[in-house]
Amino acid sequence: MSHINKVLIGVIIAIVAYAIFLLISDFNTILNKISSFQISYLPIILSLVTGSWCILFLRWTILLKNNGISIPYGQSFLVYIASFSMSATPGQLGELIKSQLLKNKFDVPVTKTAPLVIVERLFDLTGAIIVSIIGFWLLNINIYVPIIASIALILIFLLLKSKKMFNKTLNLIKRVKFASKLADPIAESFDTIQMSLNKKTLVISTIISVCFWILMGISSYFVLRAVGIDSLEIIKIVSIYSSSIIIGAASFIPGGVGVAESSIAGLLSLSGINLSIAFALGILIRIFTLWYGVVVGFVALKISGGLSD
Repeated sequence: MSHINKVLIGVIIAIVAYAIFLLISDFNTILNKISSFQISYLPIILSLVTGSWCILFLRWTILLKNNGISIPYGQSFLVYIASFSMSATPGQLGELIKSQLLKNKFDVPVTKTAPLVIVERLFDLTGAIIVSIIGFWLLNINIYVPIIASIALILIFLLLKSKKMFNKTLNLIKRVKFASKLADPIAESFDTIQMSLNKKTLVISTIISVCFWILMGISSYFVLRAVGIDSLEIIKIVSIYSSSIIIGAASFIPGGVGVAESSIAGLLSLSGINLSIAFALGILIRIFTLWYGVVVGFVALKISGGLSD
């Protein structure tokens, strides 16, 4: 399946999910709220989201250098942004496209960079959990979701740090017919993953990930402000956003589409926002934090020459 077809699946799921949201909500309420969007907030929102990409690129550059891979910054940044074209895939694993781009353009083995994409997702989860726990704790809200995610994260770290557990997991994967082909490439990634999880890299990458989630959460806060909602604390919006993305990722639906938006709407509703408006806000937030990146990613992919080089 081509990368474009994979994104189209995410787009179709989004259209269906958003249509359902409209059907079960008060359409006039949603229309009135969206039509009241203050364009003056648009530069702030887009600047925050774009700035968060630069932070992620810094983390990616650190991971590359930590594994002895040196790419000119300008071209590396273009490749990194191009990978956003595949963000609307399960667990964002479609962003592995940047490994193929680096292979095509700089002859960097996929086996050296693909594990780094997995490590990125691990750091994304770590940052989201930290932001969610701190925010919900300060606001005295139950933290069941981030706690469950934390347990899963600890298990993943134990798996990746233990060669014995890693090999046992590979043996289990080999028994699954459709996944058995992945076992050998994954086996080659263990050393690369270890180099990316050393103490210094772990701390720096985690701090960067936390900053990323804070920026994305702040951009979500300004989406609310843009439609005239200023009753919620910024730290609450940051926590709501990060927790919702964790839930969306756990669903393994492409881009977490439908699930993440529903989670945002549900948490906003519990915070006193009208449910119909909350659904509209969930969609608006994801347009800026997901789909904006997908569109820019396709532009960058086109500029970079795509996968045809």
